[in-house]
Amino acid sequence: MPVLADTLLKRLSWEDLDLASLRKLIELARDEDLSGLGLRIKPRVTGDRSTAALATAPRQGSADLVARESLTVCGLPLIPLILSTYGGNASVQLRARDGRALQKGDVLATLTGDPRTLLTAERVILNFVQRLSGIATQTHTYAAALGNGRTRLLDTRKTTPGWRMLEKYAVACGGGWNHRLGLFDRVMLKDNHLALLGSTDDLATAVARAKKAAPDLPVEVEVDDLAQIPPVLAAGADVILLDNFTPARIKKAVTLIAGRAFTEASGGITLKTLPRFADLGLDFVSTGALVHQSVWVDVGLDWRP
Repeated sequence: MPVLADTLLKRLSWEDLDLASLRKLIELARDEDLSGLGLRIKPRVTGDRSTAALATAPRQGSADLVARESLTVCGLPLIPLILSTYGGNASVQLRARDGRALQKGDVLATLTGDPRTLLTAERVILNFVQRLSGIATQTHTYAAALGNGRTRLLDTRKTTPGWRMLEKYAVACGGGWNHRLGLFDRVMLKDNHLALLGSTDDLATAVARAKKAAPDLPVEVEVDDLAQIPPVLAAGADVILLDNFTPARIKKAVTLIAGRAFTEASGGITLKTLPRFADLGLDFVSTGALVHQSVWVDVGLDWRP
């Protein structure tokens, strides 16, 4: 199953991301700030009224992005894209790489240019970096809890609309792996799909049909009972998702599957319980908590004298 393993194991890199799509996301963030994007009635006067109220501005200014706590950094390559969206009157020198562990007081980047541009772009820069670094930091914590064994930590599709690929990139920066990127790159038969069949007795038939309908994609099927495993194996399931199985039942399932399909555990997995899944012989453990329970990290902008 080596070729299939390459398909299942994805880690988004910066080079995988579409810069045009990222610029659109940045423009949305900019326009929320400057012109009230999302409001039915737009403000009569737009722009950065605070900076505009200053009498004069020095010709050049410089500021550091500084970690206020230990973190795994992510989102730094977005900064030059953000600055260009604000007119390009400022530049950035990155002082760290995405995925690097930083300590409190470390400098992430140095911004230089028209201080009016820097002040106007500050919050959008911080919003992207703090959010994505929060996901990377959370993922690093979970990955450390799972350990360095054979079982890989996966994310899910529980992501912020419009932020999917960035958030999955942040998971990769934190040491996790990416589950399917969307509905387009894997057939995944879950309980709500099976409800359409009217009976779980048709589960094996659904797997076989999916294998014929999408021969180019891996087929994953969710089971919640050991008795469902033999028929889906016979039907050719590539991945079997063990939903809300206890560690004891997972051991039985892994023995029953015996390497004939990849195994994934999901459902109710927390940072506290994650280490219990490390030595069960699983291929994957997946959790949406890497994204939806992450907390923004504290990064500040400090002006240089």
